[in-house]
Amino acid sequence: MRDLARRAGALAFVAGLVLAACGGGEDEPVVLNAQLGGDTTRSATNRNAFGLPTEGLSDDQRLDFEVGDSFFTQNWVTSPASTEARDGLGPRFNAQACSSCHGLDGRGFPPADAEDTSTLGLLLRLSVPGVSDDGGPLPEPSYGGQLQDRAVDGVDPEGVIELDWVTETRSHDDGATYELRRPDIDIVEASHGPLADDVMISPRLAPQVIGVGLLEAIPEQSIRDAADPDDADGDGISGRVNLVPDPRSGEELVGRFGWKANVGTVEAQIAGAFLGDIGITSPLFPDENCGRDDVVCADAPGGGDPEVPQDTFDRVVFYNRTLAVPAMRDPGSPQVRAGAEHFTVVGCAGCHTTTQTTGSADIDMLSDQTISPFTDLLLHDMGEGLADGRPDFGASG
Repeated sequence: MRDLARRAGALAFVAGLVLAACGGGEDEPVVLNAQLGGDTTRSATNRNAFGLPTEGLSDDQRLDFEVGDSFFTQNWVTSPASTEARDGLGPRFNAQACSSCHGLDGRGFPPADAEDTSTLGLLLRLSVPGVSDDGGPLPEPSYGGQLQDRAVDGVDPEGVIELDWVTETRSHDDGATYELRRPDIDIVEASHGPLADDVMISPRLAPQVIGVGLLEAIPEQSIRDAADPDDADGDGISGRVNLVPDPRSGEELVGRFGWKANVGTVEAQIAGAFLGDIGITSPLFPDENCGRDDVVCADAPGGGDPEVPQDTFDRVVFYNRTLAVPAMRDPGSPQVRAGAEHFTVVGCAGCHTTTQTTGSADIDMLSDQTISPFTDLLLHDMGEGLADGRPDFGASG
């Protein structure tokens, strides 16, 4: 059933694959600072360049980093198991480990074509029209807020994701033609019956996870000050803040993580991924992710209460917060400098902010750093072709 809602939802998938050009080119020149993560930057160009700890950690902090790394990288297993520290998988899930989607701490990849059945790194957010009690999306009644396409023995997955690519030929103003691909996504073998007729689907690719501690340390006021929802300065850019609840305190925070800035803290992002992607409960989200009247899910054996205890959870959070940003390669290269010039002239830096300064952070090395994240952490309307039609707090869809 490849209806319009599903096709529209699939278009957001492309947003993770393109770099948008924003604005009219009145920005300051891009500063080619090789130390993209400030003093925390690491110089590495090998395949593990995204997996290094930030510079300046103490020996005890390095140990916490390594322990967090192990729980991020290794597979969780079904309960009960002799490996009690890592049991509790599922009963439904998308991946067995964080690294299954964030390989080498990098991003996920979409299936290459209809014959490629691997969906690791890809997930589908689900909702129906309306707003939940916390102001966020209203989950699909039978399948919840995320389709889980894998399951432990004895439990049926919620469904199978089928993805195909549709090629469209378009023309520039001068008549030159070009091709674009858009994903066409379908959910088949749905185990709880048909999805709601008005279901909204938002495909998400796993992003790389470097530098999130630095992004979290950017003061909220800096993000708010950059917002210009009505384009008051007339530069053609109207970035908006997404305000989201903090699951720990209940307070309203500026969203800064996720493709729609729908999460405000690193720990909330990780707890949500543990629960939604792997089926692992945590101190922040202690309840299993079972749908309405899903007795099989509710009766499945668990791996503890919660399945990832506080000390382990804290180390995984620390690991993510302290994954270092690699240095820019060849900042003196004429080709790189030419690219930076075009980046400025086109106006990309109007949204992809080249310089931010962190405030005070719980981890000293992340405090007061001048960084180059190439983001303003705001919501931007990317146009109908990249919209999925699924609202997420202040993100219109």
